[in-house]
Amino acid sequence: MNKTFSFLLTLIFVMLSLLPTPITAQRSTAATPSASSSPSSPQQPSAPDDGDEVVRISTNLVQVDAVVTDRQGNPVTDLRAEDFDIFEDDRSQEITSFSYVLVDSAAPQPAPPIASGSRERAPSLASPVRLRPDQVRRTMAVIVDDLGLSFESTAFVRQALKKFVDQQIQTGDLVAIIRTSAGAGALQQFTSDKRQLYAAIERVRWYPFGRGGISAFSAIGLDPLERLNRRSGAGLPAGVEGSRRSIDNVGADEELDQLRQDIFSVGTLGAINFVVRGMRELPGRKSVLLVSDGIRMFNLAGRDAMQSGTVASGRRSRDIQSSRVLDSLRLLTDLANRASVVIYTMDARGLQTLSLTAADNTSDLSPQEVGARLTGRRDEYFASQDGLNYLAQQTGGFFIRETNDLARGMRRVLDDQRGYYLIGYRPEKSTFDEASGRRRFHKINVRVKRPGLRVRSRTGFYGVPTEAARPVQRTPQQRLIAALNSPFTSGNINLRLTSLFVNDSQTGSFMRSMLHIDGRNLSFVEEADGWHKVVFDVFAVTFGSNETVVDEANRSHTIRVRNDTYRNLLQYGLTYSVNVPVKKAGAYQLRIAVRDAASEQIGSASQFIEVPDLGKNRLALSGIVLSGDYPQTSAAATTTPKATEPTPAASSSPQQQQASAPGSQASDGTPEKAAESDPQAGPSIRRLRPGMWLDYAYLIYNAQLDRATRLPQLQIQARLFRDGQPVYEGEPTPLAVNQQSDMKRIPVGGRMQLGAKASPGEYVLQVIVSDQLAKEKHRTVAQWIDFEIVK
Repeated sequence: MNKTFSFLLTLIFVMLSLLPTPITAQRSTAATPSASSSPSSPQQPSAPDDGDEVVRISTNLVQVDAVVTDRQGNPVTDLRAEDFDIFEDDRSQEITSFSYVLVDSAAPQPAPPIASGSRERAPSLASPVRLRPDQVRRTMAVIVDDLGLSFESTAFVRQALKKFVDQQIQTGDLVAIIRTSAGAGALQQFTSDKRQLYAAIERVRWYPFGRGGISAFSAIGLDPLERLNRRSGAGLPAGVEGSRRSIDNVGADEELDQLRQDIFSVGTLGAINFVVRGMRELPGRKSVLLVSDGIRMFNLAGRDAMQSGTVASGRRSRDIQSSRVLDSLRLLTDLANRASVVIYTMDARGLQTLSLTAADNTSDLSPQEVGARLTGRRDEYFASQDGLNYLAQQTGGFFIRETNDLARGMRRVLDDQRGYYLIGYRPEKSTFDEASGRRRFHKINVRVKRPGLRVRSRTGFYGVPTEAARPVQRTPQQRLIAALNSPFTSGNINLRLTSLFVNDSQTGSFMRSMLHIDGRNLSFVEEADGWHKVVFDVFAVTFGSNETVVDEANRSHTIRVRNDTYRNLLQYGLTYSVNVPVKKAGAYQLRIAVRDAASEQIGSASQFIEVPDLGKNRLALSGIVLSGDYPQTSAAATTTPKATEPTPAASSSPQQQQASAPGSQASDGTPEKAAESDPQAGPSIRRLRPGMWLDYAYLIYNAQLDRATRLPQLQIQARLFRDGQPVYEGEPTPLAVNQQSDMKRIPVGGRMQLGAKASPGEYVLQVIVSDQLAKEKHRTVAQWIDFEIVK
């Protein structure tokens, strides 16, 4: 790109890694937290081992999970194996394995809400936490069936989701909010970051082409053509002739409506299927909450016939049940059971009166027709709950219905995750009929003997061992694409991804991303003269909030190193840089997958980033660049915080990508200069040691100017968090801004010295900027970045 924006990106990186003194000496000494063991890098849960499986279906063991509650719905945890009976296809089985798994002994207080940028919420200054695998308590996917929600229900669901995130999400919860109409976009991701969840909620909107209308039910009335035909009947009473015409059209209308319902219902179940397949990579027991206006398994005639037992032989399948929907439901429940996923369902329509409403128009309808329409409305309402009830019942969850407090229903789902029993038995040989190759469905029934208790468990499985049901081994290319599309950080190559938002007056906004690759996970091939070569492929895709691909790259890199450079690369790894231009404000997600060509091992990582709309002239911050440096002297001078005037320097184009390592050399043997005294403390890794100086820098956008002085009135504050708890909080300090050529983009830097006894662990630096001249609603913004303290 042109020289202009080197004034920001190059300056920030250079001043943090090379300058021995702070450009903005916001000097302080961080408080020393209590001692703790050093945790690993923050990664989402990885694929489970066999010991992590909750539900197991094999020729030697069938193991299911069960939850037992009393009459008040409280969990019962003191039962033993002799308190249960388990049946397969109505045949009693001997319990051979039994245990109780306690997930949450004491639920912590909900974490403070995080600012989402929504106009409906004042900015909150709490800092998000990136979880390590051992910190994940509950994994939950909230699937919003916007293919089936009405316009009315969508508004209630949005309100409930905001309340759910504000009040119910706690530290240690890994949550995703997913829409059934959406693809793999930036917001379709499991996260503990409330900003991302709030952004996902903002995308929950009514889908006009789905199966949901304006309200929970279609209004009673005649369409204009039918009303005209009815009134122009040949002297016959409106009720008689109109009824006859209506009856003639009922069959065709019902068949068309059934087909449309089937298509969208199968689409909803397909979206859930995709999520469940991704969740099976996580260890432990997981949960899915489906929020919908209903999934109809049977049409009305078929439902009545099934209930009364008067199904005539040879009757068409559509007259009894939707084979498409039922088959999809059975396959989904089998997949959920094998993946240890419990599915809960919620009717988003709340408590309905099922009587006449203000939208109904009963003119030109006889009393008999009005009564018939109301009966049809009630039948349709209960029929639409069949699929939701079936799905929850088959997977050990429960169905939440007839409640207007949807947020309370979501809280019930979280409360149900506190613990569960594991009950196993040795199946008979006939359970897995390998000779005939038949996939027979087997029913499971778990009963509790103690009076007054209720047990919920999975109700069946197909007679196929889990090993045979798993996907066949995929090609390396397919595995790389799967890792790229996975909603989870995964693989055998450790990656650390850092994405920062930056804006230039001429180039516009772009994301600067740095991917650190652990050199110990790469396979180097030894060559002549002490050279070592490694070849790896990088797939990078940037998704927008509307599920579109903003940018993508697929490149292969070859690195040849030797001597100290080779040893440094193994010790410190290498950094791969990606710059992606951003044309529109919104939520984005960069997903990267790396494959080692020799070992075919794969690693993947992703990061969510919000790009503010600078065109609205509201206060905003760039991403924070953070690095560490050893002190040159015992102490540094204390000065008043101030902004710095950048000096232009050469910079690479935003479209360029490059791979580099601290002290590495290219294939021609030319060495590169190390960017910092400790490569592990650089901006891409951020592993600092006690006693180091912590340097950071960022830019302030759209600060309001005083009419008289033409200068802004800004206050800045720095805070440190460890495991979500504050350990240091600086005082709000006025920012001195002098001789700035571009008041729309004010670069700011600061530093603080870590305590000599600072405890190892994961930390978050948060900067808070307040504009005293801005409107109160948009006066304060915050930005954060994580780092690690190691011994």
